[in-house]
Formats: sequence, C-alpha cells, structure tokens
Amino acid sequence: MTFEIRRLKKEDAEELSLIEKEIFGKSAWTKKDFIETTAIEYAYYLVAEDENKKIIGACGYRDLCGEADITNVCVIPEMRRKGIAEKMLRKLMENGLEQGVRDFTLEVRSENSAAIRLYEKLGFVSEGTRPSFYEDPKDDAIIMWKRSIKEENA
Repeated sequence: MTFEIRRLKKEDAEELSLIEKEIFGKSAWTKKDFIETTAIEYAYYLVAEDENKKIIGACGYRDLCGEADITNVCVIPEMRRKGIAEKMLRKLMENGLEQGVRDFTLEVRSENSAAIRLYEKLGFVSEGTRPSFYEDPKDDAIIMWKRSIKEENA
C-alpha cells in the first residue's frame, strides 16, 4: 500500500471533518475547526493520502512554548494496522524537533489499547489520567508524554 504524507491544506477541511465525524462522533472537529487550524502559526497538521488522493488519516499538534500537544490522530478504519499512524506521527515529531519542540503530549482513550501500544512504541509513557474525559462512549483519558532528555549543566 502506498500513501503520501503532506501538510494539511484548507481544501482538506471538509473531507477530514467527515472522516473525524465517522471516527469520533460528537467530539469530532468540524470543517471550520480544520480551516481555522491551517491559519494558526503554532499548529502543524499532516494528512495521509492514498494513491487516489483520498485522505486516509491525519494528525497534528499545537506548539505551546516548546511542548507539542498532539490534538488529533486518526486513520480511517479500513486502513488501520498498516503503519500509517506511526509514519505520520514520526514525521510530525521530526518536524517538531526541527522547530524546537522538546516534549510531546497527548490524551488517548483508556480503552484504546492499539493506540496506547503505538504511542508506547514511539516512546510515550503514561503520566496520569483525566477521569470521564471522553463522551459517547464515556471513558477516561490516559495522559501520555514523550519527553526529551534534558542535559544537565556541569
């Protein structure tokens, strides 16, 4: 399976909002949310496209003073377990490091064991829980961080 990863564009907003709605239901971002995100200087979002230029996944972060809050990670159900999310996240974090980001954080549903395994594979560790963070269905959020190793001053 071949796919390309590129920056999110305003023109992607409608297609991506429909994908998110299918995956996340009521908590999905809207077309307006994605359009607004493309204008935010401290936001970096990627989409994955198949060979027909159809969006099959997306992820992104907002850089908050050197800490990147990864707000969205999604892959359409029929394309999961093909390495798409991992490749997008690796590219996302590579860009973050180039831009001066040193720490990455995200929230994940406590019941989403596949995503948790992926994040752990990428070096994220659980550092807390947000009880009843998610609706429809109700679930806790696991707060995960991938922190850089700080050099100690001699």
